[in-house]
Amino acid sequence: MKAASLPLCLAALPCLADMPTFEDVSHKIPQHHYAGGWEYFVGGGVAAFDCSDNGLPDLFLAGGAGPSLLLRNKGEMEFSPEDVPLTGVTGAYPLDIDGDGVLDLFVLRVGPNIVLRGLGDCAFEDATEALGIEAGQGWSTAFSAWWDQGADRPTLFVGNYVDRDDPEGPFFACDDNQLMRPAAQGYLSAPMTPGFCPLSALAARDARGRMTLRLSNDRHYYVRGGYEQMWDIADARYLGPEDGWQEQMLWGMGIASRDITGNGLADVYLTSMADQLLQLAQGDGTYRTAPFEMGHTAHRPFTGDDGRPSTGWHAQWGDMTNNGRADLFVAKGNVDQMPDLAMYDPNNLLLQGADGRFTEAAHHAGVADPARSRGAALVDLTGDGRLDLVVVNRRAPARLYRNVTKDTGNWLAVDLRMEGGNRFAIGARVTVETEQGGQWQEISVGGGHAGGQAGPLHFGLGQAGDAVIVVDWPDGRQSRREIDRMNQRVLLTPDG
Repeated sequence: MKAASLPLCLAALPCLADMPTFEDVSHKIPQHHYAGGWEYFVGGGVAAFDCSDNGLPDLFLAGGAGPSLLLRNKGEMEFSPEDVPLTGVTGAYPLDIDGDGVLDLFVLRVGPNIVLRGLGDCAFEDATEALGIEAGQGWSTAFSAWWDQGADRPTLFVGNYVDRDDPEGPFFACDDNQLMRPAAQGYLSAPMTPGFCPLSALAARDARGRMTLRLSNDRHYYVRGGYEQMWDIADARYLGPEDGWQEQMLWGMGIASRDITGNGLADVYLTSMADQLLQLAQGDGTYRTAPFEMGHTAHRPFTGDDGRPSTGWHAQWGDMTNNGRADLFVAKGNVDQMPDLAMYDPNNLLLQGADGRFTEAAHHAGVADPARSRGAALVDLTGDGRLDLVVVNRRAPARLYRNVTKDTGNWLAVDLRMEGGNRFAIGARVTVETEQGGQWQEISVGGGHAGGQAGPLHFGLGQAGDAVIVVDWPDGRQSRREIDRMNQRVLLTPDG
């Protein structure tokens, strides 16, 4: 029976007729694998950013031991592929490091990391040494960046996995992480310890409303005393129980942050090996674990007969049908051949209902791929206001899906620019207010699993016919813009 012919819906569940539909258009890109030995069991990220300056996001896919892949977006899901002669790549994050208004790429590698300076028209040059950035020799698996107040250049965080030179490794052998602060000439680099093998990092406002670097760490049970970490950026210290931060132990893989309860505070979804955790931000500055009844857990495969626990990697919030509620995509897949964990582990697409509960829709939507997925990106690749999906798989071809959902709600894509070194307004908070209420997102660099995005923030707005966009800029200014036409990309500056 076709979904559209089902006339009735349970109150707690989205109607099948309202569920998203994706078309698998993977044939439009070359077969690309994230491959390699045990050093590439983790990683495999996607960077989505407009390097061709045509208003559409291009894609950079990590290749592991093989070459990476750059996909220039020509529109209508047509791409011009270019192999990038970089091997050892685990992931990449776009940001404008040198403040010239052109996006660069911080490329994470097994071995020396590389900063690719954007030259325009998807051309790049290795600017690691020229920018004074320490490349390192580690196994880098996490990245985040932020601009301190008044700074022209960002502070950079690199999370490193196992120290490959430790003779007692890989157990009890997590490497030091790396913090790089801008100096008069280049950057000053210092180790951040203790390191518990982070696979994701995110600098953003926490439940207290303060800028905090959250580290989601793997291999806790192989590291004495390992746990998730929160580092207060202004105070330059790790939070502890005295701050209301309760130590949490996960096999942490990815981070997704967004306010899904409407209380003005960002909630956090953490992927893991054997469980997935949703932490709801509370008004007292703490977090509580979301109840199981919310339907977000995705602990085991939702289809098939493999009942072993799931392994989650990239997670990302996004409104799939533009109904005004953030949904959640989770990339799944066994590390490689771990016998205690599911081998048939399809990706999840969790739709948020009007009551805040989530319903699994990956199979119906056509994105329930059981390959060993790693990094991913929910991003509007065509400019039609519908979030599309790209997924990188380990030892299997990357997948590309076009969102072809009919009768979606209205939407806005909000892009920011400002003067100074922080051209793309990292740290800004964007609120869109309509008669249905308000929703907000923060512009950040980091999170996900081994890959991030730079581009407009996507807001689904349901049936709203007008809106007010309020921007709290990183320098403390606030601006308001009234919007009387939906379904468009809006470029804002602090002056209008």
